Amino acid sequence: MKELKIGKNDAGQRLDRVLRRAVPALPPSLMHKYFRLKRIKRNGGRTQGDTRLCEGDTIQLYINDEFFAQPAPEEEWRRTAGRVSVIYEDDQILLCDKRPGQVVHEDETGDADTLINNIKALLYARGEWDPARENAFAPALCNRIDRNTGGLVIAAKTAEALRVMNEKIRLHQVQKTYLCLVHGVPSPPAATLRHFIRRDTQKKQVEVFDRPQPGALTAELRYRVLESRGGLSLLECTLITGRTHQIRAQMAHIGHPLAGDTKYGTARQNAGLPFSHQALYAWRIRFAFEPPSGVLTHLTGKSFQAPGVPFLDFFHSLPKK
Repeated sequence: MKELKIGKNDAGQRLDRVLRRAVPALPPSLMHKYFRLKRIKRNGGRTQGDTRLCEGDTIQLYINDEFFAQPAPEEEWRRTAGRVSVIYEDDQILLCDKRPGQVVHEDETGDADTLINNIKALLYARGEWDPARENAFAPALCNRIDRNTGGLVIAAKTAEALRVMNEKIRLHQVQKTYLCLVHGVPSPPAATLRHFIRRDTQKKQVEVFDRPQPGALTAELRYRVLESRGGLSLLECTLITGRTHQIRAQMAHIGHPLAGDTKYGTARQNAGLPFSHQALYAWRIRFAFEPPSGVLTHLTGKSFQAPGVPFLDFFHSLPKK
């Protein structure tokens, strides 16, 4: 028999969800059978998979040791050095500046040097997180950006922070502003774009439509031209919705693809640029919480900005026209 102690990061979660993370080798069908046979108990009594756990609960597992032999998937983070550019941090969240070229989560390449793995390694090294003390929770990202897009990413250090931040993002109370370089000079110099975006999973890109289409989601953003030089324009873009490749696809749709973006632009357009990826940076985040909520109340009204944007030096070296 083994026991699981329920801490604050597991409190409020369903028991079956905690067990899926704590005992990943246990098949779901067998888990439900063990509930029926009373081989999984809560505080010594009968329980069910949909039971909501409380801090201080003890889960008794009368199951074979073989189900505890499989290593947890979090072990990939041990292969990283914990390199994270921290912009802001408290005991609930960590706001970091992701470098272009780094993936946020593992993808088909199998690269373990992801942003989230480095965050886990950093928090483990500090003694702030230890998977051996957790049953189901691991630090998690609340937003994500493309591999070749740099900028601000929010990570939750507690389960409650993750729940609250995800809800605030869903309610559009986390305002994300990007800087980007586009080809040409958009007209008008400031506008709100509203299109419909549909993902093409085969091509790993999106289609943009002016009118509703089956399977397409509404995509809205506001842009403002800050300056134009050498055939390029520097834009500030604020996302109203958060869709895959949204800024890249919408700007290309109106005839102003991002500099360096060959997925939605062309190689000919980007010939001679000193970078080979889209000039796009998640530059600023503002927490416009209404109402303030729980463990993240202290963030209400605060905004944070990336300390540097890599392509700005190149842009400012261009002649004014």
